[in-house]
Amino acid sequence: MRRVLPPLLSLFASALLLHGADAPAYRTDADGPSNKKVLKPDGKPLEWFQLVDGEFPPEGSAHAISGELIRVEHPLRTFRIRVDRDDSQDRGVWDLPLEAEMLPYGAIFYHGSYAALADIPLGTHLRGLFYQRPPGDKTPPPDGAYRRGVTTDVAFRRCFRLEDDFSFHTRQKQLWKIESVNLAEHKLTARLHQDGQPIGEPKIFELTKATRVFQGSGFGQPDALQAGQDVLFNLNWATLYGPGRITDLWLDAEARALATAQERQQHQLYIRDHGLPAWVSAVDDEQEIVTVTLFSNVDPALFNDLGLDAPVPKGMPPETKTQPQANLFVAEPSLLTYDPTNDRKGGNILERTTVPAAPGSSGIQLKVKCGMLLEGYRPHRIVVVQPATWEYRTLPIEEQLFGRE
Repeated sequence: MRRVLPPLLSLFASALLLHGADAPAYRTDADGPSNKKVLKPDGKPLEWFQLVDGEFPPEGSAHAISGELIRVEHPLRTFRIRVDRDDSQDRGVWDLPLEAEMLPYGAIFYHGSYAALADIPLGTHLRGLFYQRPPGDKTPPPDGAYRRGVTTDVAFRRCFRLEDDFSFHTRQKQLWKIESVNLAEHKLTARLHQDGQPIGEPKIFELTKATRVFQGSGFGQPDALQAGQDVLFNLNWATLYGPGRITDLWLDAEARALATAQERQQHQLYIRDHGLPAWVSAVDDEQEIVTVTLFSNVDPALFNDLGLDAPVPKGMPPETKTQPQANLFVAEPSLLTYDPTNDRKGGNILERTTVPAAPGSSGIQLKVKCGMLLEGYRPHRIVVVQPATWEYRTLPIEEQLFGRE
């Protein structure tokens, strides 16, 4: 016999179901500082999104942290930042380091272009998006060499995106409009604008004799700075003594475009030497076909060399038409290869398809017919892909895993 709930209990059950349907699956920065406890409707803690192996994260699920770059191990894509101060922190945890590693699909930006950690000078103020370490990760926090304690964000050890202020503001179509310049007192007052509209209040930055001013295709002089100009700049010492000290300032659109173009060329050179990062999505052992999904942390223009209209391999006549080919290098999540000369196989690119885009994914999948399957060609494992038209060069020994074990 069907049981009927009393009207009041039925209404309460419906409200619970409705509330449960609207309840967030994970917490985000919109819920407040990371050290603030957030509860679900049932009273249990609302946790941050935890990454899943072999899956890209959902949009908006990362935690934003900013700070100054104080240490880098660029071949391993690991780094430390001195976390910015903010109103949610107690003074006892000011200026403490966060140690993190780039996710294999994590992107780095510098001067408005994709970049490598090696391109970013120590002391640069950076902005990042981070995820917490895996539940089983017992890595100790950075040693308190200078102060006791750890930052409240110490668990956010996996970085999805890292960028300088130039890149951060460029991505959001923002510029600083100068309101006043006082060279005698080393001060520059500016207000952030987005699409021509002011954001927030003016801020006073430190402008030193060491500040590099870029104007047009060359260097400018500090006395070229005038009220009303739209500029971008990078900082250090942010939040230590006010909003920060300006290290580099780009005075006009030409100077900004040149900085971006130069870094883009540097990035493309780096990727052609190191390969396109990807992970293995499927393996057909019988046919020796490996399906890989390319990451979105490289300049998309580089994917053109994987197509049917890719450049003809070096040494072959221009009229030669060959099926595009690629080598797959077994790699670690750091994107380091163990022995790249031997840990690579490849063959014809049988198919290039498009899959639904996701944060970290380029949306491009390749099926590569390999002459031999290496042990590292397994689903969810990391590889780097090098089109056959790219010249292979042995990497410096410090950029290989061999000898680090």
